[in-house]
Amino acid sequence: MSKRPQLLPAWLGLMVLLWSFNFIVGKLVVREFPPLLASGLRIAAAGALMVPIAALSGRQSLRIERSHRAPLALLGVAGIALNQVLFLVGLNRTSVAHAALIFGLSPILVLVAAAAAGEERLSGRRLAGMLVALAGVAVLHAGSDAASGATLSGDLLVLAGAAAFADFTVRSKPFTARYGAITMNTVGYLSGAVALAPLLVWEARRFAFGQVSAPAWAALAYMAIFPSVVCYLIFYHALRHLAASRIAALAYLQPVLATLMGVALLGERVSGALVAGGVLVLAGVWVAERT
Repeated sequence: MSKRPQLLPAWLGLMVLLWSFNFIVGKLVVREFPPLLASGLRIAAAGALMVPIAALSGRQSLRIERSHRAPLALLGVAGIALNQVLFLVGLNRTSVAHAALIFGLSPILVLVAAAAAGEERLSGRRLAGMLVALAGVAVLHAGSDAASGATLSGDLLVLAGAAAFADFTVRSKPFTARYGAITMNTVGYLSGAVALAPLLVWEARRFAFGQVSAPAWAALAYMAIFPSVVCYLIFYHALRHLAASRIAALAYLQPVLATLMGVALLGERVSGALVAGGVLVLAGVWVAERT
């Protein structure tokens, strides 16, 4: 693994902050956009943004071996498009705190994906940590009520999105080392945009775009620019210098930051079950992720 750049920790901190705020912004978006339409618009806009970035990179960013084109396209559809669709549809049915804590399971999901690929070994300690984290999720649901805005279907959709991204994290690493962040991001978003194009057209047919407020458009633009383009570029860059499980460990910070933002900006309530479940989730992840 190549020498780690000095500014990488700062870039990773920015990535976590922008991704944490994405939970808040996503809630604002789904108040005025159908989640499927918002996902399609977000991915199409991100793909459009990546084209000039790739063109200006001066590194022949889109020159990809023929045998790698289909796998990279499928990675983009499964790891980027599917992840972001499930995230917004799930977030529309659950609370920021629940969604953020479920995304906090990312290190465990990465371990499972890496084990399935033969890259990691699931020891007894790691399995015990997974059980503790899952117990935390159970506590979350046992203590949730209608006032929290969290539903089981929403949490499961967010979990499925996190699992898609975890699998993507593991399977994209060899391609990232070969082609770099710009190529991976460009191919991923363009593939996702093409895959979602029919859904986007279908959802847009009868939607009253003129009734969408300026803050909702700004929130959608934020999702297309910062968590989609900026954060993924940082993520891919970091993946060239750090193990996938070490990057995923930053998920410890994201649930805490997103929950605090949800309380401060959206007025979400912090219950005893949320605190207890969150502690169990993060403790289980910490135990499972330790090497």
